[in-house]
Amino acid sequence: RLPREKPPPKPRPPTRWEQFARLKGIRRKKKTSLVWDEQAKEWRRRWGYRRAGGDPSRAWLAEVPAGADPEEDQFARLRREKRERVARNELNRLRNLARAHRAGSAVPAAPLHPTGHQDRDELRTVARVARVSTASLGRFQPRLPKESAEPPSRSGGKKRRFEPLLGNLAAERSRQLELLRDMGSKKPVLDITRAVNKQLRQEEAEAAAANKGKKQSKRGKRGRRQQRPGRSGKKSGARRQPQQQKKAAGGGSG
Repeated sequence: RLPREKPPPKPRPPTRWEQFARLKGIRRKKKTSLVWDEQAKEWRRRWGYRRAGGDPSRAWLAEVPAGADPEEDQFARLRREKRERVARNELNRLRNLARAHRAGSAVPAAPLHPTGHQDRDELRTVARVARVSTASLGRFQPRLPKESAEPPSRSGGKKRRFEPLLGNLAAERSRQLELLRDMGSKKPVLDITRAVNKQLRQEEAEAAAANKGKKQSKRGKRGRRQQRPGRSGKKSGARRQPQQQKKAAGGGSG
């Protein structure tokens, strides 16, 4: 048997309901997907579209539960409860995807909006993912009208191209000689555009740092000037009094 090319997929982390069921010992009971509908007199699905019994919010008669307001619209209440159930289930689904993504599982978090309103980039991502999901990475899949002839890669980037092992020996020899010539030359290979851009960025960073230092120094001087009058009135008087007393004492003794 040949070894695996890639590691086996990691097991999917359990959802909150699966953890709760395992803790409480709840076992899943398999139910048939079709049940007999007495009203329609035919076999219908247990859940989903055209299920047995129909949607209670679309029935022609709705029973008023005991203790409810008789003036309340029961059909509106049923529709509101259905919207709340759908929103709650969608929230739980997104939470499970977020937990699986944080746990580092093989199940990726869906980058698309669950409402179905995707923009152009998201639709392009969906088309690319669906195209490379086959064993041949979409090589034999039909292309869209404006899609490139080269099948996209799984990562979304350009696919690397390698030269054939057996081919034009003259081109291979010229490439090797050019590489050896560059390695043996004393002049370093310099990318002028990259060097100029680096120098410009360095000068801009130095100018920005200098302007920032000047602004901070100006703010500091302004703050000191504002604080000097208040402090000088208290401290200068306290300092001058002993000096004046010393001068007066010196003058009297002289």
